[in-house]
Amino acid sequence: MLLDQLDPQAPSQALVVPGSPAPEGKIIVFPGSFNPPTIAHLALLKQAWQFARVNDSMRIYAALSTHITDKERIQRPLLLDRITLLETVLRNHVRHTGILLFNRGLYVEQAAAVHATFPQVSDLYFLIGFDKIVQIFDPRYYTDRDQALHELFALADFLVAPRAEAGPEELSILLDRPENRQYAGHVHALALSATYRYISSTNIRQVLSAHEQEVPSEVRRFIHETHVYEPPLELQDGTKIDQYGERMRAIESALKFTNVER
Repeated sequence: MLLDQLDPQAPSQALVVPGSPAPEGKIIVFPGSFNPPTIAHLALLKQAWQFARVNDSMRIYAALSTHITDKERIQRPLLLDRITLLETVLRNHVRHTGILLFNRGLYVEQAAAVHATFPQVSDLYFLIGFDKIVQIFDPRYYTDRDQALHELFALADFLVAPRAEAGPEELSILLDRPENRQYAGHVHALALSATYRYISSTNIRQVLSAHEQEVPSEVRRFIHETHVYEPPLELQDGTKIDQYGERMRAIESALKFTNVER
């Protein structure tokens, strides 16, 4: 199985989900947990396609990782469910967008994996929100910030979309700081309607009823059918049933059986 090839202890790895085109030339990679995919994710990908059409028809990929920086505790849904749901959403809403899988969460590790695995890639752009570019320049994430950033920007550029109230002006201010100016040429502003700037997967997981219109219909159906974000259901006799937990166990059991059969 594809996921078995992603070893969290191995060097940085990048895999293409079957059915996605092999990365080559200039590509845009949109990393995220997609837990769940939202209409903001789709809007970002559509904006990326606009950028790609102007810049040599780049290939675009959504990317999932077995390790997501600052989100290590996220367990539901299973990665397999997230991949399957993301495939469905992309097929129905943003066609010709591939999916990549990584075993690392840091951009520099993902960039190194892309270039090592797909030497045909000439230029790599990461698609991110403003909050992520702030993290990239935050010295608390590094032992040697400048060395790490030199390494990162030698491997990739960044397309930065507005988030909440932070847009192009705030990005310019961030890049104009003395410690950041040398990297400004690798960071590009990407437009995004204010309609999508406050949409949060976290809010959707916590209170779906207030945010149902912020996810595609396929995602709403998956959430309601699997009960993925709901607490255990308590029966009259006091018994608790974790409906998504049962799904997890069934999937994991099936995967173990498949591996044994192989």
